[in-house]
Order: sequence, then C-alpha cells, then structure tokens
Amino acid sequence: MGPKWLKDAVFYEIYPQSFQDSNGDGIGDLQGIIRRLDYVAELGCNALWVNPCFDSPFMDAGYDVRDYKLVAPRYGTNDDLVRLFDEAHARGIHVLLDLVPGHTSDQHPWFKESAKADPNEYSGRYIWTDDAFWGMEGRPYIAGMTERAGAYMLNFFASQPALNYGWLDPHKPWMSAIDAPEALATREAIKDVMRFWLDLGCDGFRVDMADSLVKNDDGCKSATCAIWRDIRTMMDADYPDAALVSEWSNPAQALCQAGFHADFYLDHHFNGYNTLLRDYETEGGDHSYFLKDSGGSIRRFLADYLPKYEQSREYGYISLITCNHDTPRPARTLSAAELKLAYAFILTMPGVPFIYYGDEIGMRYLDVRTKEGGYQRTGSRTPMQWSRDEGMGFSTAPAQQLYLPLDASDDAPCVEDQLRDADSLLSEIRRLTALRHAHEDLQADAPFSVINDDEDAAPFVYRRGKMILAVNPSSREKRFEDGLLAGKRLAYRIGEASLADGCLKMPGQSFAVLA
Repeated sequence: MGPKWLKDAVFYEIYPQSFQDSNGDGIGDLQGIIRRLDYVAELGCNALWVNPCFDSPFMDAGYDVRDYKLVAPRYGTNDDLVRLFDEAHARGIHVLLDLVPGHTSDQHPWFKESAKADPNEYSGRYIWTDDAFWGMEGRPYIAGMTERAGAYMLNFFASQPALNYGWLDPHKPWMSAIDAPEALATREAIKDVMRFWLDLGCDGFRVDMADSLVKNDDGCKSATCAIWRDIRTMMDADYPDAALVSEWSNPAQALCQAGFHADFYLDHHFNGYNTLLRDYETEGGDHSYFLKDSGGSIRRFLADYLPKYEQSREYGYISLITCNHDTPRPARTLSAAELKLAYAFILTMPGVPFIYYGDEIGMRYLDVRTKEGGYQRTGSRTPMQWSRDEGMGFSTAPAQQLYLPLDASDDAPCVEDQLRDADSLLSEIRRLTALRHAHEDLQADAPFSVINDDEDAAPFVYRRGKMILAVNPSSREKRFEDGLLAGKRLAYRIGEASLADGCLKMPGQSFAVLA
C-alpha cells in the first residue's frame, strides 16, 4: 500500500500564486506558504500538495514547465522550496510537488533543441512528423513555427508540446516504439527530475495527466502503466517513503496496474463523485446528493464507487476531494450547512482525502476574467481570504495588482471570522480532521461497507471498521433501528442526531458517528 504515513494523511492543496503573498507584489509565494504552515497544521492537514511552482512562462498557470529543476522567480528560489520542506517536516507535514510529465512549455530548452534542423540528443524528446505538411493523424499539432521540417504534437494547449514516450502501435516511420532509445531517454529524464527534488526533501508527487504518456495506448493503457511501474520500482528501491498520487480517475489502472499509491476521484460529468456535489448540468435541475431536498440519491454514487473500491482497495487509495484548481468550488451551489455534511462524508470515507485551499471556509466560485489559461477554472483560483484587513490578509499590494480579484461581497468568508465562531465551517472541519486522526477506523485503509442505502425513511448508514456512520442531507427527520446499534454510543454529530434504545434519530441536515 506504500508509505505508512498515507494511512493517516489529510492533504491540503495549495495553489501557490493565490495562497499568501509575503513580499507585496500581489502574487503568492513560497515564503507565504511557510508563514501559514501553522494554520495548515491546526486545520488538521498533515500533508500538502503544492501546484506547479517551477519556472514557466505561465501560459497554463505553471503546467507549462520551462525548467523542472528551477523554482519560478515569482515564488522564490530553490532554497525557499527546500526551507518549505524543512519547515513542513518540523510540523509533521509531508509535501508533494506537482509533476507534469506529459508535456513541457515550448520554451523549455529541450524543446528549443528538439526544434532545430540539425539532429541532436533532444531531437527525439518530443513527437515530430518528418514533414511539415503531414499532420498528426487527427491529433492536435503545430507546424510551420520552427526550422525543423516537421509537425509536433500537442498534449493540451498550443504552448505544451507532447514529450515522446513512444507509441504502442508505431505504424509510421516517425513514430517511436516504446522501447526506442529516444522514448527511454524521456522516461529517464523524468526520473532524473523526480530524484532531484526527492533528494532535496520532497515527499513525492501528484502527477498531472498521468495516463497521457504513451500515444495510441488506449483501453487498458498497458504501455503507460508499464512506465509508471518502472518509476515505482525506482521509488521503492531508493525513496520508499515517497508517495505517488495520480490524476487518472481510474483506480483499476492507476492503482492496480500502474502502481500509484493513490488516485484522484475527479469531477467527471455523471460519475459517482460528480453526483455528490456538482450534479447541476443534468436536465431537470440540480440533483446533487448533498443539496438539501434535491432528490439526489446516494445509490448513484455507490453504483460507480463500490466496484472501483472493491477492485483497488488492496492496491492503493481512492482520493476524494472537496475541490481542486480545475473544478468549481462546492460553495457555488451548496450552503455552509450542506458543506458541513459533504465534508464530513469526504473526511470519513476510505482513501486519502484532499481539502482545496479556501474550501474549509466556504470560499465562493467567482465570475472573473481568465488568467494564465484558467478560463472557466479561474473562478476557483482566487486569493485566499484570511482576514478583514486590506487585501483580506492575502497581500498588501493594491487591488489592481493582485494575481486575481478577491471576493468583494460584504459577507465574503474569511479565516479570521470563522476562527472566532465555534459553529463555523472552518471549526467543523478542524473537529472532523481531529476525529479522523483519533480513530484508525476512520483512516485510509479501514474497511468500508454499506449498511443502509434505502433513504426513503432512513438515513444513509455505512460502516468504517467497527464504527457506524450516518448522514441525512434532507430537511426531514429519518430514523434507523438495527441490532448493530446495540452497545454503541454517539461519538460525534452534526445537527441534533440522537441515539436511544437502539434507535438512531437523524433530524434534517445531520451527521452522526457511533463508536
């Protein structure tokens, strides 16, 4: 199952440009993250995922890397990142960096060399055809922009040429086999990047678009999985305490075949996770399960989740997220009361949970202009709201200089207010993370099973180890009676749940943990 520390890990995702500005330039930085590490620890998060902080032209917010081994100057220096590792470790916090292995910026030195007409050691580092007029067999490409006579494949935006890990079926002269020298060289180059940061104190990587390496490797992704198994072998031998978390959302592949320790359950339309918080793109209205009286059913989540959980639970962890930098914040449609129940569920399920910065105070999804390739994602990337001070404690820079606008509402949530309120969303999150840390039965690898999913008159009831949990997101009271409740006590609740004479009463909008 990988590093032992993952068992009790609760991650906090930090978008570095929006978290804390320490030098007044309007952009968050590494020194700002260091300054807020005590807050992260007190929140109950003992692990960080830091979005890309490497040198970049920032056409895609840092997911277009120009130098994998250099911190972007706007965030600080390599020494600052090493200090972040050290300061985090001193507080019992592990740190994952964001690895982007499928593509680089078109300003990366590797690509500049690859684009030259004369052959060199980097000519095969990216995917090129032999002629500028051949296209790329229906795949995105650019031609006519370099002195090299060929078209090069894109992995995503126009500024992101695809690195060459080979083709599963190389049926054209310009397609590399997966064991060709140039494809193997790309793999070794990424391993070298990983070793560089692991040797400096990094605790592992969240891997961007982890399934995108080998081309025409569709279906089971066998060739891409083989690359990750090779990388996992290297990590197990040299860095056994380091973790690999994939952006894949297919645990049967990512965990069972590729060897990742955890795999994100992403917000793909109509999958199980999507039905919990963001089921508002279907006909007939929003049927998100945690939206009060929406008519949503937990069975839609379970139908997708349970087969994935059963298939992969011996190999690694499925990671439920409150949100991430690509996903609309849940407060877009859910109230604080609804969010408390949703986060209680996420933080008591199997696997390794992730809290996106600001979700713990209910930061809103804002309608703001795109920044650095964010487009509709930009509204979830606005600055952290710490206080009622100018700049909401994020920065002392003038408003027009901030990386993105702040929430201008009079009731914009902030940390300072919620720390003073025992009933706030932030206070609830802190209690929930403490509960998870206190009970092994609520941690990543404790068994999970469904006790009741018929929610007509009873709440959704599930088991973690020897503990029984129940949630009722509706507005009407529900009850559950069963011999399983004998000898149990109410260990935690949200709302006015009560247990007496073997009957669990769950008023509307309530959550309960029985030990």
